[in-house]
Amino acid sequence: MAKLTVSDLDVTGKKVLIRVDFNVPIKNGVIGNDNRIVAALPTIKYIVENGGKAILFSHLGRIKTEEDKKELSLRPVAEKLADLVKKPVTFVPTTRGAQLEEAINKMNNGDILLVENTRFEDLDGKKESKNDPELGKYWASLGDLFVNDAFGTAHRSHASNVGIASNMEKAAAGFLLEKEIKFLGNAVDTPVHPFVAILGGAKVSDKIGVIDHLLSKADKVIIGGGMTYTFYAAKGMSIGNSLVEADKIELAKEIIDKAGDKLVLPVDSVVAEKFDNDVPSKVVDGDIPDGYMALDIGPKSVALFKDVLKDAKTVVWNGPMGVFEMSNYAEGTLEVGKFLGTLSDATTIVGGGDSTAAVQQLGVADQLTHISTGGGASLEYLEGKTLPGIAAVSDK
Repeated sequence: MAKLTVSDLDVTGKKVLIRVDFNVPIKNGVIGNDNRIVAALPTIKYIVENGGKAILFSHLGRIKTEEDKKELSLRPVAEKLADLVKKPVTFVPTTRGAQLEEAINKMNNGDILLVENTRFEDLDGKKESKNDPELGKYWASLGDLFVNDAFGTAHRSHASNVGIASNMEKAAAGFLLEKEIKFLGNAVDTPVHPFVAILGGAKVSDKIGVIDHLLSKADKVIIGGGMTYTFYAAKGMSIGNSLVEADKIELAKEIIDKAGDKLVLPVDSVVAEKFDNDVPSKVVDGDIPDGYMALDIGPKSVALFKDVLKDAKTVVWNGPMGVFEMSNYAEGTLEVGKFLGTLSDATTIVGGGDSTAAVQQLGVADQLTHISTGGGASLEYLEGKTLPGIAAVSDK
């Protein structure tokens, strides 16, 4: 846990540098989903309401060419943020230099300023994403205090999180980062049992460390999604044309042997002859027929998973149960999300893009305890790794 949180700081009259995660979908200047902006509001409001000067840093997308910059400016985010906080937000269309410095120096207590996309620095030797020491030191020189509230980038050592923190006398966690640490940390380190983990997604290789770590913590680990069929292959079952990581079959065997009855695999699948939403599909038990590929879990698997989950007191879910982006193969993911919303006595934590999208689509997000804002970060946290962005504010 971070030694300091934003509420421990005296922010009055101080220039407070805040690393937020405003990496939101933008198309033609229109923000498709503002959840990450909304999630940062408690920290921003606390600082401005207590007389601090809020100076925000965030990345947006990936910058490979000068052309990319046209579509990846944070200006639309500044406009959306101004609407949400109901006060002006100064946007500075650069990441360093006299224009930025002058804008910061003109700030009054309670003002908000958003710096341009930090990855605009990455065309020149990837200075932001490679944590260029000079850049982190420069950004740190612009403020008096640093608050990291970007869990989504906490698993990366960037100039805008670790770089700034290492050059500041005081660095603290924002309310969002504090919340992520609290829920994910408690779920894995001190869960109320029964503790059930649900892991989906395409590849075993993406989740090996998480599965291994959670097997020592959880009472049950439910497996769904494409990685199911690497486990099927490890059990000697037929998988047809389903996704499989041939080089991970032996590892899957080891996990099965180690897990015993803790590991819960689907018992039926929705299959089709092509990876296509418009071709006919059917449900099969167990083995996948030749010429078919499994694209979702079937109704018996949904029932099995619900039975495992019904008495759970702690649930962590990361990853879809099938090809969620295709409507014909979204049912398994949606059913799991819907059922989690009924577990009123459990701490329910969701992380990862597709599983988060599922609970939001179903309208059950408010019925869950916590929805993590970080996909890769939540995975690494569940794996038991130390995240650089958290360590940087914990060491102060």
